Amino acid sequence: MANILTSIEQRIGNTPLLELQNIEKILDSKVRLIAKLEFLNPGGSVKDRVALQMIKDAEKNNLITKDSTIIEPTSGNTGIGLALVGASRGYNVHIIMPDSMSVERKLTMEAYGAEVTLTPGAEGMKGAIAYANSIKTSKDFIPSQFDNPSNPLAHYLTTGPEIYRDTGGKVDVLISGVGTGGTITGIGKYLKEKNPKIEVVAVEPITSAVLSGEKAGKHGLQGIGAGFIPNVLDTTIYDRIVKITDEEAYKYGRLIGTKEGFLVGISSGAALAAAAKLSQEGKYKNKTIVVILPDSGDRYLSTKLFNKGL
Repeated sequence: MANILTSIEQRIGNTPLLELQNIEKILDSKVRLIAKLEFLNPGGSVKDRVALQMIKDAEKNNLITKDSTIIEPTSGNTGIGLALVGASRGYNVHIIMPDSMSVERKLTMEAYGAEVTLTPGAEGMKGAIAYANSIKTSKDFIPSQFDNPSNPLAHYLTTGPEIYRDTGGKVDVLISGVGTGGTITGIGKYLKEKNPKIEVVAVEPITSAVLSGEKAGKHGLQGIGAGFIPNVLDTTIYDRIVKITDEEAYKYGRLIGTKEGFLVGISSGAALAAAAKLSQEGKYKNKTIVVILPDSGDRYLSTKLFNKGL
């Protein structure tokens, strides 16, 4: 029987799980470390799922027409996902992004046909959100990933069930970085409904630990640590918070490339760094830890993650 796709959207989701056996040996612990390879989505990140869900739900609720421009403030990956889905479905896309994000992200969005406007990096995501709201017209649509319930819903409907299915339900811990909070909220909700004993661990930058009640600050962990508590984040879903330095994230992000043979981004390094910390605690012995690796390393080649000369 022929197996031919009719849309690139059909490749979004159903990403594989991979046991990081080489890193397990390096950590010399008794944990089973399983990575969810979200960079294998067609746009290179977990945010393809969110982009597709937000646009499908907007179409269903008549919030968008072919004359609409999709405008979204984003640190990058959601913009790429929206640009991809927008290209697939024939929408104009305008992305607003802090200028502190990697140049690869901007170029990738433009390659999909999106318009990209940069806002001052010092203003963070708040600045990008404010600018997006200031230019919106009545016919435009702002998905607003930080507020849109379709964001966590994408993960409740797809990523969570995939993890539970592919582990045969044998998952003890979920580790996820927190940007919008959609990933950890949606997956965490699904997994805890299946097994309330599953521990959900949130990862945030040590210098902008707002989940821990500390002040927002500058950090290099692109994709997580928005500097505020997003509306879509269910703060009751996680059981523990692990704070990670930039250097810890870089170290473990590079380690995946040199020891496992594939490249991931900075937030993946942060999540793996958190897993490494947990692996050294006795209570996690013989536990299965699933780590979300949100995006590909190819959009960070110009950053400190891989360019050590910076």
